[in-house]
Amino acid sequence: MSDAFGSVPPLGAHTSIAGGVFQAIRAGREIRADVVQIFSKNQMQWRGRWYSTEELETYFRLIEETGIRPVTIHTAYLINLASVKEPVARRSFEAFVDELLRAHTLKVPFLVLHPGSHLGEGEPKGVQTVARQLRRGFEASGVDSVTVLLESTAGQGTNLGYRFEHLRDIIAASGCEERLGVCLDTCHLYAAGYDLRTPEAWEQTFTRFDALIGREKLHAFHLNDSLKPLGSRRDRHARIGQGELGRSAFQVLLNDPRLEAVPMILEVPGGNAAYAEDLLLLRRWIRKHTESNGTTP
Repeated sequence: MSDAFGSVPPLGAHTSIAGGVFQAIRAGREIRADVVQIFSKNQMQWRGRWYSTEELETYFRLIEETGIRPVTIHTAYLINLASVKEPVARRSFEAFVDELLRAHTLKVPFLVLHPGSHLGEGEPKGVQTVARQLRRGFEASGVDSVTVLLESTAGQGTNLGYRFEHLRDIIAASGCEERLGVCLDTCHLYAAGYDLRTPEAWEQTFTRFDALIGREKLHAFHLNDSLKPLGSRRDRHARIGQGELGRSAFQVLLNDPRLEAVPMILEVPGGNAAYAEDLLLLRRWIRKHTESNGTTP
């Protein structure tokens, strides 16, 4: 029997795998998540141990018992597929292939990847490098059960992905468009200059995304408020409703019928206690849920 809350859209958080990958599912149950995002291994290391048989058995048993789906894996922070400099380029490619294999083993459908940083080589070259490495990674892994989601970024430094055009061009140049999608991060969008605080602002942003990339490519959201203002290109997450985005932006997204099937995942500071509180807050802002329970947002 499922213990998942059953939100529409599905709500969850990035939960820890410390002590075993199955611990992320247990944490998801504690915070009453519908879905979770995980790291497949230590996010600050190039290599990690593989899973034991017992660990995988516990992991899949808890998924069955709770109904909580690990919907995304976030790749390790060290990976930079835009780099042409050794040994980072080689290590990033090998780590990316490893992430694909881990997602396949854990039966996680989506792998979230930061497009990377061009490190002074220029955005056009960086876009082409990422596209080539993505294609090579799919070929080397032999994995066809995982969709890679390019995450929108705030645009700090030489990071790619702060414009929808970057994501569009990477997908188009990859030669494997059907294997790629997008994860939008609310803090990153706002910091990059895309407003979503009102229905009108969000409609303008979504219309541009749809025109450049296509709404069918949107498979996940990261829900984070922003400590920094619109267009700051600074990536600083805040608790839901406690930053520059405020309550209004999240109410707009949660109640957009076009997003009902898109998982929305918290990455706010504060750990599981903060996740539980913010998930409750978000659910109160879903009109379908609040109206059916006779409460007001």
